[in-house]
Amino acid sequence: MFDIQSFLSRLPHQPGIYQMLDDQGQILYIGKARDLKKRITSYFSHKQQDIKTAALLKHVISIDITVTHSENEALLLECNLIKKHRPHYNVLFRDDKTYPYILITTDQTYPKVEFYRGSRKRKGTFFGPFPNTTAVRDTINLIEKLFHLRTCNDRFFSTRDRPCLQYQIGRCSAPCVHYISAEDYQVSVHRAILFLQGKNNQVIEELNKDMERAAQALQFEVAAKIRDQVSKLREIQSRQYVSSAQGEVDVIGLAVKAGIICIQLVLIRGGRILGSRSYFPIVPMHSSHEEILMSFITQHYLQNRDFLESMPREIILGERLSDAHWLTVLAKHADHPVHFTSNVRGERKKWFEIATNSARESLIAHLMSRSNTLARFSALKEELGLTFFPTRIECFDISHSMGEATVASCVVFNQEGPLKRDYRRFNITDITPGDDIAAMRQALSRRYKKLQTTGAILPDILLMDGGKAQLNVAKAVLAEFAVEGVFLIGVSKGPDRKPGFETLHQINKNELHLPPDSIALHLIQQVRDEAHRFAITGHRMRRDKKRRVSFLESIPGIGAKRRRDLLRYFGGIQAINRASLEELAKVPGINRSLAKRIFSALHDTV
Repeated sequence: MFDIQSFLSRLPHQPGIYQMLDDQGQILYIGKARDLKKRITSYFSHKQQDIKTAALLKHVISIDITVTHSENEALLLECNLIKKHRPHYNVLFRDDKTYPYILITTDQTYPKVEFYRGSRKRKGTFFGPFPNTTAVRDTINLIEKLFHLRTCNDRFFSTRDRPCLQYQIGRCSAPCVHYISAEDYQVSVHRAILFLQGKNNQVIEELNKDMERAAQALQFEVAAKIRDQVSKLREIQSRQYVSSAQGEVDVIGLAVKAGIICIQLVLIRGGRILGSRSYFPIVPMHSSHEEILMSFITQHYLQNRDFLESMPREIILGERLSDAHWLTVLAKHADHPVHFTSNVRGERKKWFEIATNSARESLIAHLMSRSNTLARFSALKEELGLTFFPTRIECFDISHSMGEATVASCVVFNQEGPLKRDYRRFNITDITPGDDIAAMRQALSRRYKKLQTTGAILPDILLMDGGKAQLNVAKAVLAEFAVEGVFLIGVSKGPDRKPGFETLHQINKNELHLPPDSIALHLIQQVRDEAHRFAITGHRMRRDKKRRVSFLESIPGIGAKRRRDLLRYFGGIQAINRASLEELAKVPGINRSLAKRIFSALHDTV
């Protein structure tokens, strides 16, 4: 390590960026600072660092700094250097394509609608940005159906002497051969623009007036076409989520599962959701949600000038960022004020819930994708040193509340993801409450005894949520039923139960710790988490069912009628619990002998 005290003493109180290097000169981390001296000194103070920072500093041999003229320059330089060098300890987002737009030209007699991507320098009205090309093409498709605007290129348009197929299928009004006047075509353009602005009601009002005029003029075919157009608009309107609140807003949702992070960016323009886009960043272990969100905001909006141009006036986040100063600096790069908000209410809360739920769904779809699952199975084969390619994994977990209503789960994964038809739950009985080892033994015995007798498919890998004790139980049970060829792994949680620090236990082998970013570990985490979810769901169902059963049902001589009479007389279970022997005996149909029996059951007396 270099002379840190001497280095710190020479640092300037100026904005800039710093690059932390290892002994090979590789960049480990790139950061920005309003005050380089204060920021870098904070790394080497006596204050206890978080786990990620402590791990980083163990490898830092030197630090390079670059002083900038302003905080603006520092922010932009940091973003560019992260994009170029992709340091191991920075949160990394891939460089994505620019947003697509819909362009309606304005420099032509018969304007056209087209898909557009790039700098917005052409003459025309732009709508968007849209999150992906599918959203743009679907919207253009609707405009063709509703307003019959042309989408052909200018050369094709100028050389036509008869209508093309688009006219034949009712998607164009054939302005190329003057089947529609320039004035009527401009009215259609005007209404298409209102539609893209989310002003569907205004379009419908105008169309209804046209329909009434056509009907009064006895132009019933024209009126019928307008009626159909209004019906289509109302149908589209019912399917769209259009808010009563107006505004240009980006909403950022975040989800975490099995070591994978998903950021979902939902784009809202004019109170209408245009769609969303998912991002799956490379995230160092122990990165906070705040750091991930901050990295996404800066890298996303600064990586492309078009993204800055499309940056809305409001961005909704799931939490307030402590270092919000850099968000203020970021907003200066846009051509207008930008506000970052959290803890929103009303319509904005609905938008945020949509973004968060979409992030969860996108993450599940990403985890379950066939290509992703195959890659994880392949990585697991390499990490475990298997001589065969695993095609089926089973995982067992135990769930209970202080020994009550113990349930074991068995989940199954193959190369396409979870195989839910093969999931099983086992209600555990006749064991010492809270004995997880005995519960695991019973579940494994019941599972593999049945598999042995039915000749069902055996797993290639058997996971147990637990350590060596659970592993040894599995080994004994499989030996008891002469089950061979199953690779056994016990998965114990890391310190403070934090994901990424799991220990893998194997028979006659040393403990194995996979890197936190290993996709093989992500597969194990996903299977283990699914087993835990399935077990705890079954446990809660069993526990709640048991607690719903009235204690009165266990008392001899108390049937449904007498239970009903007791509840009616006292008004509820709690009042029955507080009742004296004499009060119980006053209930119609309850004699003193039966009252004594009820009182004894309530108070555990003989």
